[in-house]
Amino acid sequence: MGRRLGGTVGTVRLTVALLAAAALAACTNAPPPPLVTTPVASTTPNRPVNPGEVVVGVDTVAGGFNPHKVTDQSAATTALAAMVLPSVFRPGPDGTLRLDTTVMVSAEVTRAEPYTVSYQIRPEASWADSAPIAAEDFVYLWQQVRSAPGSIGAAGYQLISDITARDAGKIVEVTFTKPYPGWRTLFSGLVPAHLLKDAPGGWANALKDNFPTTGGPYAMKTLDRDRGEIVLERNDRYWDQPPTLDRIVLRRGDPAGVVDALRAGHDQLALIQTSESGALVLNGLGSTVSTRGVARSTVVSLVLRPGGPDLSTEGVRRALVALLDRQALITTGTGAGPAAKLRADAQVLAPTAPGYAPTLPAGPPAKPDRDLAQLLLGDAGYAKIEGAWTRADRPLSLIIAAPADRQSYVDIANEVRLQLAAEGIQARVVTAPADELITRLTAEPGAADAVNLVVAAQPTGGDPATAMATNFGCAAGQDGAAATTPLSPIGSCDPAIQPTIDAALTGAMSLSDALSVVEPVLWRQAVSVPLYQEAETLAIRPEMSGVDAGPPFAGPFAGAADWRRAVP
Repeated sequence: MGRRLGGTVGTVRLTVALLAAAALAACTNAPPPPLVTTPVASTTPNRPVNPGEVVVGVDTVAGGFNPHKVTDQSAATTALAAMVLPSVFRPGPDGTLRLDTTVMVSAEVTRAEPYTVSYQIRPEASWADSAPIAAEDFVYLWQQVRSAPGSIGAAGYQLISDITARDAGKIVEVTFTKPYPGWRTLFSGLVPAHLLKDAPGGWANALKDNFPTTGGPYAMKTLDRDRGEIVLERNDRYWDQPPTLDRIVLRRGDPAGVVDALRAGHDQLALIQTSESGALVLNGLGSTVSTRGVARSTVVSLVLRPGGPDLSTEGVRRALVALLDRQALITTGTGAGPAAKLRADAQVLAPTAPGYAPTLPAGPPAKPDRDLAQLLLGDAGYAKIEGAWTRADRPLSLIIAAPADRQSYVDIANEVRLQLAAEGIQARVVTAPADELITRLTAEPGAADAVNLVVAAQPTGGDPATAMATNFGCAAGQDGAAATTPLSPIGSCDPAIQPTIDAALTGAMSLSDALSVVEPVLWRQAVSVPLYQEAETLAIRPEMSGVDAGPPFAGPFAGAADWRRAVP
């Protein structure tokens, strides 16, 4: 994640440094040393205002842009998917999914046995290179998401048994092995199969550096990671109502630079993570800028992987959780900013999801309990010798992982390490690019260098039963065999609750009834400690209209086609 916006301490230090440099220059013939700062991209001050262009300040443009991969989730990914990729359904203002009639003619359940959904794509819907948006795009997305580690919503795609097409691929019939009430969440963010299926690196590198074509109102013109800029321009081959703006620029800025750019009007919008002091600075811009919070569709969690010689024992995992100060972890990750108000006190539903209710039990992880931890470790055969917990002459030693490109996650991992070290448990933090980390997590948990704990984003939003099955369910077994492998490499799997998860996924059990069974088990097993739902601050200058926080979990870019910029 990008750096959170800090307060005014840096400004004070910079002022003191400049005064000191000036005093030194007055006492010597040598010129003062040059002041080195981090440049922030901005438009030329005297450049005429272009009402057809909007510049949006963002934390980062790093990472990949595949909206179907956990590792690629970011504000930039969400923005690009909304503006470039076609979807069958999109969330309305209240979050209810609505058929996107710019792409589709219809989508409905047409057969109960076998459960079949028929889709009719608009004849004129096409990619910008003239290839039609058609059945092969449905097939490609299905084949990739159902099997690739770290895919969002994989449980729903795994229920598909076949996809057939007619009318030159414009009518698509999707057959499921079981009823699936959450089918409307599928095939959001279709990608161009004709360009990606034979691309070097396959799905792993899909949309890593660009969008080879577009099926939405905008097209990516340039991606300059060095300058920190993504330029989107109106798609001239878009078949529906063209967007209002000609050009939208996502421009990375350091925290102070974003505020300065908003104040000066170089940026018209910003979507950034903020700490408590950063939010105050933005609010201090007064009538120049209005602000509001935007919740993301991810919950930051500390995942305890139930494997290996230590964490395969439930008592040891519960002991670790009992030693942790969860509130300190939340403060570390959020900087007491807007996300701190979105404490995730349930395992499945995010704080902003419909029907959310806290299920956090009394005691750990709500608050530490050292006595309970010592009792549980003792029951597991550990003894505290010379300040270190040891069993069979081997100290309890753990590996904590976090994605290297998300500093808040790394900060949380280091705080976990410090808390455990203070209680006599050895631990070290390892970081890696998010994609590499997912690959490492697929290794056997008993390997010598296996990760024991990981700070990760658990996808939420969409169909909650699908999210529950993807994050906490088992992968489908071969030939009807019992499944014991987690569907997600950052999830868990308990065959005892799998029938309940399956029943919720297929509609045989209500979500509320399923949660009443699953939530207590997940808390007791201590496989996941949810911390907070991620959030950003949306800042809007007064010349912008048509901009809001967007539908739940979709964000402001869902309405980018209707944004307008007035000339001051």
